[in-house]
Amino acid sequence: MHAKDVLIDAYGRIREEVHSVVEGLGPDDLHARPGPEANSVAWLVWHLTRVQDDHLADAFGLEQVWLSQEWEKRFGLDLPRLDTGYGHTSAQVAKVRVDSGLLLTGYYDAVHEQSLTALRGVAAKDLEQVVDTRWDPPVTLGVRLISVLSDDLQHVGQAAYVRGLLQSAAA
Repeated sequence: MHAKDVLIDAYGRIREEVHSVVEGLGPDDLHARPGPEANSVAWLVWHLTRVQDDHLADAFGLEQVWLSQEWEKRFGLDLPRLDTGYGHTSAQVAKVRVDSGLLLTGYYDAVHEQSLTALRGVAAKDLEQVVDTRWDPPVTLGVRLISVLSDDLQHVGQAAYVRGLLQSAAA
């Protein structure tokens, strides 16, 4: 199995979990926060999608789906245009609101498709290419892909935990 096949499989697992965590939740549950400083399912899924979109577009020299497919306009958030959610305050987390989980999964699916297209073209030698010199050591494509994968899986796990808390409280 080639490295790109492992990455394609791993990114597919994020997609499965995003759909699983959002499916069947209405707006109240999507925006519920287990505590005043906690993140909602909507914010967690939006954030993990924004990170994947931003970081992979940058690494592969692509335009973000957020802009190219006008998801920014569809969401209509009162946040800076290129915001990814990094370092958000509680008030900023509260601004990420959607009418339906379909908006979240639609945006994730669009980002996933762009990610898959980029990953299908990756050769093993490409993983060693430096894509970000702002860090010491500089970040290679392989490290960036694993970093985003790890971050996204952690956030979708957090979203699943919040969903479980909501379901337990409702039972």
